[in-house]
Amino acid sequence: MRNSSFTVEGIHYKDKTGVRISINEGVIQSIESSIVDDPTIFIAPSFIDLQVNGYMGIDFNNISLSEQEIEKAVNFLLAEGVTSFYPTIITNSYENITKLVHTISHAIEKNELVRDVIPGIHLEGPFLSLEDGPRGAHNKMDIQPPDWGFFHKLNESVNGLIKMVTLSPEWDNAEDFIRKAVEHNVLVSIGHTSASSEQIYQAVKAGARLSTHLGNGTHVMLPRHPNYLWDQLAEDSLAATVIADGFHLPSSVLKVIEKVKKDNMLIISDSVALAGLPPGNYETAVGGKVTLTKEGKLYLNGNPRLLAGSAQSILWGVNSLVSMGVTSLSKAIDKASILPARLMNLPQKNAFQIGSPADFIFYNMIDERLELVGTMKSGKPLNTKKQENGV
Repeated sequence: MRNSSFTVEGIHYKDKTGVRISINEGVIQSIESSIVDDPTIFIAPSFIDLQVNGYMGIDFNNISLSEQEIEKAVNFLLAEGVTSFYPTIITNSYENITKLVHTISHAIEKNELVRDVIPGIHLEGPFLSLEDGPRGAHNKMDIQPPDWGFFHKLNESVNGLIKMVTLSPEWDNAEDFIRKAVEHNVLVSIGHTSASSEQIYQAVKAGARLSTHLGNGTHVMLPRHPNYLWDQLAEDSLAATVIADGFHLPSSVLKVIEKVKKDNMLIISDSVALAGLPPGNYETAVGGKVTLTKEGKLYLNGNPRLLAGSAQSILWGVNSLVSMGVTSLSKAIDKASILPARLMNLPQKNAFQIGSPADFIFYNMIDERLELVGTMKSGKPLNTKKQENGV
């Protein structure tokens, strides 16, 4: 993956001044101010997506998932500026979860690029709420109470590759599971829950640090107060991920979450396998017949009000957050890069610092939208449209 010494340049995404960055063996050696050759090219930290169910027809929850498909998905996402992501395994039978986790583990062991891009797995389920609404599209038959024995044995078998687990703290044994997970350096996130205020408080006290796609995976109707959305917003030690595709949450909700959580609001894609594909009608294993519009909305066939998942990459979410007036572009980029890296304690948390990985996106601005022109992972240019121009 790594190249010898060379330099890249661009307009810094925050202060809008020219920078020249020297790179050696995939890491930053020096950064200095510079007059750049092309002032239309900006440089920023590349994206880190904590929740990816699939992309471009590849489904990480398809039991026939192959190592070759995982490599393809890695390359597809690199083309979208995503240089690190967590394949997300959702609720399934223990047998199928085990098979999928091991398939991803084998791909990481065998392929250097996959190993460099996938720092871990996100297990979303099966320890979720049984209730309609919070359960979302997760199969009720496979929902289980938190099972430390199963989880620990599985994670040990893949050398701790599962770095993140989403669960509902409404189960009686949730606190004990959370404590043990935290002791084993697994980040615990609250999601798909109908937990009480006390259960959420105790989950945070036990070590939960995140809310998964806050505002989604909920009941259609909630009491004014108390409810689990207010409770999670009120917990200062809980960060929150949001699906910022413009369909899952209205701008008003995103603005409230941003005002409360600030740098602890992070963007995820939560993309499904249809993400990245052309508009049209599709057949899916979970949602049945679905429609993907040219605007990027994915819904159950014949019912535009019922979403069938997220069909966009995190790049779309960055632009949407800006176009909805929630935050600035530089802050939106941080919410999809440095801030998730900080949460997961990845070396990319030190972006634009000497010694940090040379993971960048190069972009220009067209009609007030970020248009990606290149991606760099560990000092290697990948899928770049302007490579011939020296980027």
